[in-house]
Amino acid sequence: MEFRDFLFELGTEELPPKALKSLSNAFMQSFETGLADIFAKDAKQILTETEIHAFATPRRLAIRATALPTHTPSKTTVLTGPPVQICFDADKKPTKALEGFAKKCGASIDELEEQNGKMAFSQQEPAQPINEKLAALIQQCLDSLPIPKRMRWGTSKVEFVRPAHWCVMLFGDEVLDAEILGHQAARKTFGHRFHYNKSIELIAPSEYESALAESGYVIADFDKRRRNIEEQIHLAAESLGAKAVIDPALLDEVTGLVEWPVALSGRFEERFLEVPAEALVSSMKEHQKYFHVVNEEGAIQPYFITISNIESKDPQQVISGNERVIRPRLADAAFFFETDKKHSLESRIDRLKPIVFQAKLGTVYDKSVRVSKLASVIAGKINGNTAWAERAAMLAKTDLVSEMVLEFTDLQGLMGYHYATNDGEPEEVAAAIYQQYLPKFAGDTLPDSKTGQAIAIADRLDTLVGLFGINQPPTGSKDPFALRRATLGTLRILVEKELDLDLLELLEQAANNYADLPARDGLEKTVLEFMLERFRAWYSDEGVPAEIFLAVKAKNPTSPLDFDNRVKAVNHFRTLPQAEALAAANKRVSNILAKQGDPGSVAVDTTLMQEDAERALHTELSSLDSLLGELMAEANYKAVLENLAQLQASVDHFFDKVMVMADDEKVRDNRIRLLSQLRSRFLLVADIALLG
Repeated sequence: MEFRDFLFELGTEELPPKALKSLSNAFMQSFETGLADIFAKDAKQILTETEIHAFATPRRLAIRATALPTHTPSKTTVLTGPPVQICFDADKKPTKALEGFAKKCGASIDELEEQNGKMAFSQQEPAQPINEKLAALIQQCLDSLPIPKRMRWGTSKVEFVRPAHWCVMLFGDEVLDAEILGHQAARKTFGHRFHYNKSIELIAPSEYESALAESGYVIADFDKRRRNIEEQIHLAAESLGAKAVIDPALLDEVTGLVEWPVALSGRFEERFLEVPAEALVSSMKEHQKYFHVVNEEGAIQPYFITISNIESKDPQQVISGNERVIRPRLADAAFFFETDKKHSLESRIDRLKPIVFQAKLGTVYDKSVRVSKLASVIAGKINGNTAWAERAAMLAKTDLVSEMVLEFTDLQGLMGYHYATNDGEPEEVAAAIYQQYLPKFAGDTLPDSKTGQAIAIADRLDTLVGLFGINQPPTGSKDPFALRRATLGTLRILVEKELDLDLLELLEQAANNYADLPARDGLEKTVLEFMLERFRAWYSDEGVPAEIFLAVKAKNPTSPLDFDNRVKAVNHFRTLPQAEALAAANKRVSNILAKQGDPGSVAVDTTLMQEDAERALHTELSSLDSLLGELMAEANYKAVLENLAQLQASVDHFFDKVMVMADDEKVRDNRIRLLSQLRSRFLLVADIALLG
């Protein structure tokens, strides 16, 4: 089999930098999938030596496949026809059935053969060149890219994320005959827009990366360019006697902005260091795409590092230009900060009244009042300061109307903390204004103060109840108020901070804080069900089997912390050697009680016991009651199940020796009561029957 390297490159106007990496990844994944489809069942065997690599710069998307087979493999297709016995008559002449099958196959009767009692026709399909398939695959990959909104250019009806300018498609040293996005495939790529705005002729795909780097001032590989930038940033920071802080998202974005990165360091006036560091960082990062540096103690320094897309003959001119650009941005931040400090957060509360939170749920001021009430209740339940919680909740959203946050929206909460500190508010109140938004994402830190925890929970519960209360829960594709994220954040705080709060009770309190909600009936139970269901994905990520989640959920615990403790206990129980047998026994008991009816708490009559096995089980159960009561009072579910696991031998012996459905009705009912007691002990923690 012959192999060749394949290269495709699409040259474009500057692609969206934040989306460049995801576009490249999606392009490669789509190409890999399509290539596997071309070779079908033989793909794993044939493509073992094929390596696929994606390239992406601001002006190009490319893909290279090495050692790609030039043809699909030949294969034999067997068409099966009628049974042999009906294909020939008594004189061994072909019947109409055989003649019809031969005609269908486009073959003569002599070309047919017998296989497993039936007539069959074997047809050899020759190997097919993949040239045309590759062109079609590339078009398919481009069409399937995750582009929210495509654009047209000129008079063409072709659509893509940005206008296309050239197309390279080589298979070995051959240019494939194809047209992609209005451009005929060729072997000419183009270098850097400023350093080498000329064509570069490629003889073979293997030359692609080196030709662009050596002649064209282009580092085509996204990951290589990213590592190059990162190394340059660290070296530049070291030369300043500082340490660079590199945000991965910003690094990806900058990598998507340049083809020939050159790191340059600049300086800003030290007076700007009086502004909160976060505001300086936001200004540099969001508007200028600069990286900031810190000293050994983590304090921001008056320097920045920028990544230029040109190798300037006079880099100082470029640095000076960047310093001139950043100065007014930082001056604005300093002005906003000083202006905002002249007005207390408390004086801004009334300014929240005209700001709509949600058309049917009132203003941000209304929300603040509701959250204040609920946060106070929560703080009281977790031994926090109720007055601080109430105060912090009323001030929590006031920084939204500050000049700084109006300009730098990502600083909400953080500026509230600084302004509250400036106003002389208690440190915990000030910190809670920032902590209300924690956690912001998966794995983020949690509020570390009681006041911060109370507000973070109250704010999320108020939103959840409100949106569900006006019949606007999240759907499969839409969650505009991020209710799923709010739920997971709430659950994390309650579980990881070990706050044993009754969520149903808090949801009822939150719902009662609203004057009128159309879907008020059963609202708290609906929201609770939605919230606890989020645990399913949580535990799945931790490797906890779904049946454990369902076993605990069957008990309907309303405290997330209690729910989590039960899950951990059942997950531990599952590892015990007795678990499988006891789960099966519980399932058997559950089925018996479902058919015969659960007698409830009716006492077992020991005088009706006839078998040693039932007496032994009853004795063991009775001896555990006191201990189980103590352990349940401590919520020590793990110990409860460990003790119940010791019943396995007695339970197995009971089912081996005792016929539950005895002829004597009283004996039968008594045995069912004994099984009901057994079942009720296991149900103390979870429905163990669901593990069977």
